[in-house]
Amino acid sequence: MPPHRPNSQALMRLQLMAGLDVGGPQLIQPLLQTLHRVIGFDSGGYFYVGDDGGLEAHMEDPGVGAAVPEHFDPRILRSESEVFHNTLRQPSDISRHGQGARTLGQMLKTRHAELLRSDYYNVVMRPARVADWLCLPLSTPRHPGIGILFLFRPPGARPFGPEEVATLTRLEAHLACALQPGDRYADDGEVHSQGLLVATPQGRPLWISPEAEALMPQAFGWRWRRSADLPPVLQSLLQRLAPKKETPLAPPQLELRNAQGWFSLRAMRLAAAAGQDNAVGITITRRMARGIRLLSTLHELDLPRRQYELAYWLARGLSESQIAQRMGISSNTVVYHRRQLYNRLGAGNRTDLLAQLGARFSDALSSRPRPYGPRHGRSCRS
Repeated sequence: MPPHRPNSQALMRLQLMAGLDVGGPQLIQPLLQTLHRVIGFDSGGYFYVGDDGGLEAHMEDPGVGAAVPEHFDPRILRSESEVFHNTLRQPSDISRHGQGARTLGQMLKTRHAELLRSDYYNVVMRPARVADWLCLPLSTPRHPGIGILFLFRPPGARPFGPEEVATLTRLEAHLACALQPGDRYADDGEVHSQGLLVATPQGRPLWISPEAEALMPQAFGWRWRRSADLPPVLQSLLQRLAPKKETPLAPPQLELRNAQGWFSLRAMRLAAAAGQDNAVGITITRRMARGIRLLSTLHELDLPRRQYELAYWLARGLSESQIAQRMGISSNTVVYHRRQLYNRLGAGNRTDLLAQLGARFSDALSSRPRPYGPRHGRSCRS
């Protein structure tokens, strides 16, 4: 495999994402999509601290994602500690990985031949077709130990080299700023999908809709097991249901936020179902930030830097003066770039632009835009 040449435009977009009004784990997929054009790799992954304080994982490739539960098996964790200087089993381990990007070879504390004979390689890496990786711990002054980014290469691919290590290390500040937990506006998410799970009050699944079948692994990640009892956090939700003979209370609700979106789960008692006289229904709703969905759309358009940034803020509903402040340019320059953008996409106005982007932001145009002043912006400084 020949060396990968970084795309300068993609580099600029990664830097721009650090200054947008969206951030946190939900931004990992757009970041990985852009990072593919900067460093050649097969798939990416991200370990980060979840809302509940536990270690969460997001993997681009389903095959790599299928190996994550094995990574947390106690026997495999022991094997990992035998072959690597640093392990990854709990959130505090993120900070112990130090700073700067490192390859798999730099993390080994044994010979490569011993790695190939280890349980960690044969249970986790080999089934996932991972032969080499480049990893980068991420931190900011406000958020130490945000997460660890992994870029994977399969067997037969060229190993990651010093230039790629240096490139990823240079991007550390921008990636950390983009992925750090940020302000989340309750009105900035749109419903993406919904599903229903029926279970016993003790937490044994009875029936699951196709929509919930897809949503539950997204909400609970490697902790979700279709054939096993519900995860402890869901069982706790069921325990908050009012007893059947008492006056019904408002359905208990659980909120989860991770790299896949924002999830709301609500439990309620059901009538007789599947031979059970006290079955429980759990509805699950997934919402995604509008800004995240917009970035995914813009990624496909391959716009120049200024037009890319301008299209984002136009779709977010900002006025020309607000955009000028955001981009650090004059209002006349905003008008110039806007005309270039409209001509490029065949749009006559902002409404046409939204139609071209396929984004549902018409409500942002009919209502007063949120005032994006300095105190609303994202910052990596403490």
